[in-house]
Amino acid sequence: MSTAESTTTPGLIPATILTGFLGSGKTTLLKRVLTETHGQKIAVIENEFGEENIDNDILVSETQEQIIQLSNGCVCCTIREDLRTTLADLASRRRKGELDFERVVIETTGLADPGPVAQTFFMDDEIAETFLLDSILTLVDAKHANEQLDTRQEARRQVGFADQIFLSKTDLVDDQAVEALSHRLKHMNPRAPQQRVHFGEVPIKDVFDLRGFNLNAKLEIDPDFLSADDHDHAHDHGHHGHDHDHGHEGHDHAPGEACNHPHHHHHDDDVKSFVFRSERPFNPAKLEDFLGAIVQVYGPKMLRYKGVLNMNGTDKKVIFQGVHQLMGSDLGPKWMPGEKKVSKMVFIGIDLPKDILLQGLEGCLA
Repeated sequence: MSTAESTTTPGLIPATILTGFLGSGKTTLLKRVLTETHGQKIAVIENEFGEENIDNDILVSETQEQIIQLSNGCVCCTIREDLRTTLADLASRRRKGELDFERVVIETTGLADPGPVAQTFFMDDEIAETFLLDSILTLVDAKHANEQLDTRQEARRQVGFADQIFLSKTDLVDDQAVEALSHRLKHMNPRAPQQRVHFGEVPIKDVFDLRGFNLNAKLEIDPDFLSADDHDHAHDHGHHGHDHDHGHEGHDHAPGEACNHPHHHHHDDDVKSFVFRSERPFNPAKLEDFLGAIVQVYGPKMLRYKGVLNMNGTDKKVIFQGVHQLMGSDLGPKWMPGEKKVSKMVFIGIDLPKDILLQGLEGCLA
């Protein structure tokens, strides 16, 4: 596994990917970010200038030029050939002093898969040495989300990739519907915090510098969420608290078993997550071989995966994460005296073979 930078390297330009299905309010959020007086100079890269894009009233001039200066010192440009070229062009003009910006926001089209966009930041040396991917933000339209998630895989993928989920239009549906949607999203992606937003009014601190792609020692996931689920614990099978409780998500009910929240379970989304936990350390060589093989086969279906691992041969936590076929790992802080050395991994993907993965990981333990 290649080592990735775990800290914000000075001089790198942070980049944020903004995604979400058509009509979820990306442009509203973007416009707010661009016009709010936060004193930051932002370059916005749009995947296409369509009907729904930034209104002309905040653009200084309508020109044929690909890069447009905005009234508050931000700049806006369209993706020309591909994202790599556009980013390289922005960086070069910044170095020459032709453009002044501190961060980049990439707005993808409503139908886009954020995966290749994220990969651009890791696959190209020039881009990786200039930009730092900060996070993927996904907007979800609470009114239309269930239908979109049912019918469009792009919408499900966008949820799977998210570091942060913003629920828009929650005022148009009742609380129970928002709760059910939130629960559904959490099953698809338990590591992304969810926040309700009204007309794109999000404090800037909730949008930038989230460090979703930093390899840090914190795994932002309630490890008991997936094993306990949200039903009452009358049938919690007694496997909580043991070191072999990984993988029991509790949402495949045995025939005849009670489920108190049927409305949470009729969506069998292909984007799912599962967690592996173990108190036994990993054998590093075995784990690297296994993950390498898995990524070769299932990489395109693996959206995001992340873990904090206890490895034989080091007294430090090993942090790893990946997007599709790209995987990086890094040494984190030492395990604290008295701290329980538990490896935790979360995988988010499309129809991933959970049993094969869990058994394979089990086989990599020392």
